[in-house]
Amino acid sequence: MKLTVVIPCRNERPFIQQCIAAIYDCSLPSGCQLQVFVVDGMSDDGTRTVVEACCAQYPNLYLIDNPKKLTPYAFNLGIHAGGVVDYVQIVGARHILSNNYLQQCILQLESDQSVWGVGGQIQNESVNDTGRRISAVMSSSFGVGMGNFRTMTASGYTDTVTSPMYPYWVFEKIGFFDEMLVRNQDDDFNFRIAEAGGKLYLIHHISLKYYVRATINGLRKQYFQYGYWKVFVNQKHGKMTTLRQLFPPLFVVYLVSLSLLFLVPSWVQLLYLVPTALYIFGLLFFGLKVSQSGQLLQTTFLFPLLHLSYGMGYLLGIIEFIVLRKKPSDKQKELSR
Repeated sequence: MKLTVVIPCRNERPFIQQCIAAIYDCSLPSGCQLQVFVVDGMSDDGTRTVVEACCAQYPNLYLIDNPKKLTPYAFNLGIHAGGVVDYVQIVGARHILSNNYLQQCILQLESDQSVWGVGGQIQNESVNDTGRRISAVMSSSFGVGMGNFRTMTASGYTDTVTSPMYPYWVFEKIGFFDEMLVRNQDDDFNFRIAEAGGKLYLIHHISLKYYVRATINGLRKQYFQYGYWKVFVNQKHGKMTTLRQLFPPLFVVYLVSLSLLFLVPSWVQLLYLVPTALYIFGLLFFGLKVSQSGQLLQTTFLFPLLHLSYGMGYLLGIIEFIVLRKKPSDKQKELSR
């Protein structure tokens, strides 16, 4: 049995050594041959020096250049470098796998042929106070939506997973990652799996630590790009991949429409403000639930930041891709860190 692990990477010096070490600490099925490819987008922060040192320490660990610096190219470069194998595991450079991760993924794929991709429970980690607040919001159903893989509390089928493992034959069947998609390339790939009749499965008793964005601007940019590129994926497939994606852009439209309330009778105004009241209640309820002592306002502020950033990105995507028939903007291809 052969397993390829692909780590897309750019300027991840604080995390890359821990990421690699966790992979080599993982248990593997008997006779499993492991090869790991760090596909680096020409890092200039010392990441490459750390990886080169790791290559001298760990067997079958390789550093590959990704001159285009974009994630889907990194995925495909690493998969092709590994050749035809049994399984391919994608691991973000900020993802730290639990030591049972790889073995349990393989066991799940071998035990259920209807499952084409599998991953584990995500545990958000932070490096500062801002990151801790962001982590709390991203772990909340109010923050990222019901049914999101980030908030699942038991093993089960889902529409996407983080740090997924796929049998290699999946790529032979539906193709590789779409290199047009700077963001949401995993959403696109997993949607193609569903369209082809496959399933995705989250294993709750395996996990990965994920070091979240540590700045407000990084979070804003990240979710703006998620919304923007989601429209591109929808346009590509001619349908929406999930229904929950509509709530943030509709919320933005609703907020803008509040400026026209003076045109309608007062009883209509009161009725129209009900969603505002419900949203404020949700902010207070979930803000109290996830915030640490003395940080209610700072944490609660992040919910609308996340929702509005995604919603505005989504609306811009509609304008550019559907109304104006434009190609993706270079600005939305920039790193969000």
